[in-house]
Amino acid sequence: MNTRTSPTRTARTPVQQAAMLVGAVFLLVGILGFIPGITTDYDTMEFASHDSRAELLGIFQVSILHNLVHLAFGVAGLALSRSASGARTYLLAGGAIYLVLWLYGLLIGHDSDANFVPLNTADDWLHFVLGIGMIALGVLLTRRGATSRRM
Repeated sequence: MNTRTSPTRTARTPVQQAAMLVGAVFLLVGILGFIPGITTDYDTMEFASHDSRAELLGIFQVSILHNLVHLAFGVAGLALSRSASGARTYLLAGGAIYLVLWLYGLLIGHDSDANFVPLNTADDWLHFVLGIGMIALGVLLTRRGATSRRM
C-alpha cells in the first residue's frame, strides 16, 4: 500500500499575520493612490514635489513617488511575512522609518522644496500612528508568541 503524505503547512505566527495584513494594506493604499476619484485632484499629481495637490481620500497628500513607496512597503511586508523573524524585522524597521518620516514632516515646511515626498499635516500624524503601531505589533506579537511557546 502506497500512501502519500502531503507536506504539512506550518501556521503563520501572529507577527507574520500582522506583517502580512500591514503589507496588504500598504499595497491597497498604493493602488488606491493611482485611482482618480479615490484620489482627489488627480490631474495635479506630480512625480515628487510639494506642488502635487492630489490627495488620497481627499485627506492625505500623495504623489507618484509617495504611491510607489506604499507599494514597495506592501511588497516588502508580504515578502518578509514568510518568516517570523522577517515579519518582526519588517514591523520594527518599517515602524522606525515611519517615525523618521513623521519627524521629517514636522521639521520641514510643507511648501518647502525639501518636501519632495510630499507630506501634509494629515500624513505627518498618520506616519506617527503607523510608526508606533508597527513597532508595537512587532514587539508585542513576538513577545506573546515566545511566551506561548514556552507553555
